[in-house]
Amino acid sequence: MEKNIRYAIDCATSKPNAEIKRTYTVEEIQGILGISAPTAHTLVRRNLFRYVKVGRSIRISKKSFDEWLDCGMPDGGVAYD
Repeated sequence: MEKNIRYAIDCATSKPNAEIKRTYTVEEIQGILGISAPTAHTLVRRNLFRYVKVGRSIRISKKSFDEWLDCGMPDGGVAYD
């Protein structure tokens, strides 16, 4: 029994599971793309990828952003119209 409890604790606190991110911040996409903060916010406002607001913070779906980036940015990557 004690062995099972120890295994459950190890699984729940293991680094691979704890480090899996499902979202990016605006600052993270800014760094990934090498763009300014206003340009990063413009990309978010253009709804090019899924995001949610948590209070005043914006969290961008990692899956949605990565798909947008990997597919060659359907709008040609242009941040402004």
